[in-house]
Amino acid sequence: MSRVGKKPIPVPAGVKIHVDGHAVKVTGPKGELSAQVHEAVNVALNNNELVVTRSADAKPIRALHGLWRALLKNMVTGVTEGYSRKLELVGVGYRAEMKGKKLQLLLGYSHPILFKGPDSIKIEVPTQTNITISGIEKQLVGQVAARIRSFRPPEPYKGKGVKYQGEKVRRKAGKAAAASGAKT
Repeated sequence: MSRVGKKPIPVPAGVKIHVDGHAVKVTGPKGELSAQVHEAVNVALNNNELVVTRSADAKPIRALHGLWRALLKNMVTGVTEGYSRKLELVGVGYRAEMKGKKLQLLLGYSHPILFKGPDSIKIEVPTQTNITISGIEKQLVGQVAARIRSFRPPEPYKGKGVKYQGEKVRRKAGKAAAASGAKT
């Protein structure tokens, strides 16, 4: 049996889960999420625990078992605690600010970049070089963060660009280091 799939998901206080066949709806203090679970996976609510089982033992179904258990766990965590990603802007003149509901980024291009995220995602700019993206859907928070990072990914020579907080950018030696060993 799947190591991930066989673990029951504890349901915290204040979270309501409604299972109707393969439709699962999770409601909590931060919001509501719903999903349509694959037909090969069964979901049941037993004693304040969400239990995920599978119908067969074939390899693709075993993979779906662990996948759906993880997705349901992410839904429960999302409606109770929520998810957030933090981005840092590194570079001279690189900054961000909120213009109404849009994020304005100055990333060294000839024009500012305006980005409007989905309504369920909250984007904050605590300082000009930091961006915080938060929401209840883990996948959507990560997707928005990746989209903002894609406007100017960190480059390997000076490390300039938009990077995740704590991300290590592998640095390359520039031309000067390569030319120093050559004979003149």
